[in-house]
Amino acid sequence: MQETRTIQVTGTGMLRLRPDMTRITITLTGCYPDYAKALRRSSEDTEALKEVLEPMGFSREDIRTLSFSVDTRYESYQDTDMTWKQRFAGYEFRHMLKVEFASDNERLGRILYVLANTDKITPEFRLSYTLKDTEKAKNDLLAKSVQDAREKAEVLAQAAGVSLQEIRTIDYSRQEVFFETYPINNMMRMMDTANEGAGAGSFAMNIEPDDIEVSDTVTIVWSIA
Repeated sequence: MQETRTIQVTGTGMLRLRPDMTRITITLTGCYPDYAKALRRSSEDTEALKEVLEPMGFSREDIRTLSFSVDTRYESYQDTDMTWKQRFAGYEFRHMLKVEFASDNERLGRILYVLANTDKITPEFRLSYTLKDTEKAKNDLLAKSVQDAREKAEVLAQAAGVSLQEIRTIDYSRQEVFFETYPINNMMRMMDTANEGAGAGSFAMNIEPDDIEVSDTVTIVWSIA
């Protein structure tokens, strides 16, 4: 029985996309000697965050949890014999949330201002940019990967004096593709600069994020004749 001849090619798709959504990732933390108090304070801080953001045009459902944890925390101290030891410091909660909105520097300035100046909580926050329709971008990326694989296979087949037949297998181990870019390294320094010349209740923001560059691969096996 004659063995079926095949050719295997890996195609790479690449996209350069303009971000159209702004994402603010907000982290609430606190450490308390009692586990129940840590949970209670986490709930209170989350409620306070929602109260701060609601006047900025966000519903409570818009403020979404990315991760939540409560872990034991220990601290180092120097004992009377001059040796360093560890002791229990309490239970530390860490609640990471996000809000997203269509990119708008004026709205961004107002949101960052209220987060930086609220006396209800002391949140840490990070700014990034992403896409509204990530599923379309993923599908476009996959289509480009398949197209690239076919083009390479056709070149190889022509050079080898064979012809492509039916596809035998398609191997796509989908890896996580992150459609996100981070234009700001030092958030607090950026806000200090943005505060200069800003109106009351807002930071003067002027951010144009870079394009998002992503890639993905797919491996295809063709029969050849």
